[in-house]
Amino acid sequence: MSKRKTNYKKKGNIIKDLTRKILNLLNQNSSNSFNYKQIAAKLDITDANGRNQIIQKLEDLKGQQKVEEVERGKFKIVPKDKYYIGILDATTNGNAYFICDELEHDIYIPARNLNRALDKDTVKIYLYNRRNSKKEEGDVVEIIKRAKTEFVGVLQLNKNFGFLVADDPKMYTDIFIAKNKLKGAEDGVKALVKMTDWPSNSKNPFGEVLEVLGMPGDHETEIHSILLEYGLPYKFPENVEDEASKLSFEITEEEIAKRRDMRKDLTFTIDPKDAKDFDDALSFKVLENGNYEIGIHIADVSYYVQENTILESEAYHRATSVYLVDRVVPMLPEVLSNGVCSLRPNEEKLTFSAVFEMNEKGHVLNEWFGRTVTYSDKRFAYEEAQEIIETKGDLVSEEISITGEAYKVQPEIVAAILKLNELAKKLRKKRLQQGAITFDRVEVKFNLNEKAEPIGVFFKESKDANKLIEEFMLLANRKVAEFVGSKKGVPSKKTFVYRVHDEPDLDKLESLQTIVSKFGYKNKIDTKDKKSTSTSLNQLLKDVHGSGEANLIETLAVRSMSKAVYTTDNIGHYGLAFDYYSHFTSPIRRYPDVMTHRLLQHYLEGGKSPKAEGYEEKCKHASEQEYLASKAERDSIKYMQVKYMEDHKDQQFEGVISGVTEWGIYVEIIENKCEGMVRIREIKDDYYLYDEKQYALVGQSTKNLYQLGDHVLIKVKHTDLERKHLDFTLIEKIEKDLT
Repeated sequence: MSKRKTNYKKKGNIIKDLTRKILNLLNQNSSNSFNYKQIAAKLDITDANGRNQIIQKLEDLKGQQKVEEVERGKFKIVPKDKYYIGILDATTNGNAYFICDELEHDIYIPARNLNRALDKDTVKIYLYNRRNSKKEEGDVVEIIKRAKTEFVGVLQLNKNFGFLVADDPKMYTDIFIAKNKLKGAEDGVKALVKMTDWPSNSKNPFGEVLEVLGMPGDHETEIHSILLEYGLPYKFPENVEDEASKLSFEITEEEIAKRRDMRKDLTFTIDPKDAKDFDDALSFKVLENGNYEIGIHIADVSYYVQENTILESEAYHRATSVYLVDRVVPMLPEVLSNGVCSLRPNEEKLTFSAVFEMNEKGHVLNEWFGRTVTYSDKRFAYEEAQEIIETKGDLVSEEISITGEAYKVQPEIVAAILKLNELAKKLRKKRLQQGAITFDRVEVKFNLNEKAEPIGVFFKESKDANKLIEEFMLLANRKVAEFVGSKKGVPSKKTFVYRVHDEPDLDKLESLQTIVSKFGYKNKIDTKDKKSTSTSLNQLLKDVHGSGEANLIETLAVRSMSKAVYTTDNIGHYGLAFDYYSHFTSPIRRYPDVMTHRLLQHYLEGGKSPKAEGYEEKCKHASEQEYLASKAERDSIKYMQVKYMEDHKDQQFEGVISGVTEWGIYVEIIENKCEGMVRIREIKDDYYLYDEKQYALVGQSTKNLYQLGDHVLIKVKHTDLERKHLDFTLIEKIEKDLT
């Protein structure tokens, strides 16, 4: 085997990267001082010329105040105040920004200062001012932790070695793979490669092939690539499947005796028509005093997934199910998620329940939490429940349902759904009055054929049936959090898993205001206080709903919000206007809900509060996995949009300019929400320059504007499945009257 041997140490007689090598050495031994001879020995520099360069470089670094001479001829790294630890946020042009809580703003890191650091690595940087400038830059002096070491991409092979060209546009270097590390992979295939080493004398990191995924463009290859790009598994290990297969579906009389028996209560599920796992069910009963007993029953996953088991370890590792366009990658094996835990109709199930007594006004008068056994009388799709709501249950008996089963609508179920809908609307109204923000966003969905190819696009909008379920799940999540986290209005010190959401970024809201005004929306986002902010945002979202630019503005509004995360440190949930909020209702697909169940049961049994540190670490992991899953889900949508547009290259579409950059404009097609780019060099009627203040491209001669929010006519020029990217040809601008 032959490796590419290139001496990167020297360029002529000049030692390359000597500054960084010296700083790395001193930084890694920050409590010690060294003379030039000791530094030369540690850097394996033996000639007089090299030592003289070290002497000169030490004087330069001393002048730059990066090192200090603590005694004659002995040097030490400067005190810590110039060094910071944080996360690297790489850009697609090879540079990066450094993010650290100790700093007021992000620090620019030019490509030459990255020192082999990659996107999202935890790094230590040295902070300095650019020469002849007050602007700060950073220099990576140590990589503390790699964010990832496995990359997906296409293999390019030569006779004795190969390279992986990574799919990730932020991966700025190819990975070198020796012939004996290729595992028989062929040229041009997609593969998963592990980065094993990055020798100091090599421009490229070294790696080995872990798995060959298939040919680029193949559907299964691309979907698996999306998952593996974010470190998300697409299959379960054999030992996990084996342990799951040994679980018993039998519910013993002994176990029933330990629980509240609610099998005789009218109970049903309402879920998407293609759902296979049913986390939650509702029960409904009219009490003798005229109030209503409403049970929110959740699959008792923690009963089956015990701590210190293989199933538990796998569930924690995954932390969430991943919802791609054509499939669900579950957190739990199918025998659990679709079988023993799923609240399927006409089956007894072990559940964890929140039961409330509510009056006609939607006020909760009494509450009960605990383990139950339930029996679902009926499974509804959202569409079926919606029809009951819209027709008041005046349906033809024995009609074929959306779920494919002939059924007669029982009067008591009709009455239950209608009453629950009334109460849900009262709960929702109260939430909005308290300052909750409503993001009733339209979801892009695809009709797929038997080969998982997109043959149509449709939009899924939240209706009353969806909101009915949402309100009662929110109620359960809130009340469980209040039960543990508050005692008579005073915060308790019990460790618990909260879902928190911080207040929005005011700078981002100001930017949002600037952008929406360009669409003709004049109502101001009022950031005077929490209530006025949420009220004005809700009004904006209501105003844009159904418009061509709705998806763009709703997306920008979401981005102005903070990110919701899991934590043991409760700060409340801004978006929902709740002081206490947890995730209790989806343990089949979310690991934090499993933790919530365990802690709730622990406290119901009189247990003392466990230490928060271990739970906080798990919360952080779950938040990170949720973020990665959301990125994979977005990538799968982009992939399917590109695949769909491959068959529509000859069509013209009206779109909205959704982004403006120095290299072109992004356009979102109104009828299917697919987004692509018109490159600036492709706009032929003038020479255009980017105007950041106007969010526009401006024609140098004609002064024509292509501005954020403008409507344009485009045609698909090029589709790139691997990059999940669309290139558009601009046909013309469409003038719209915004008065």
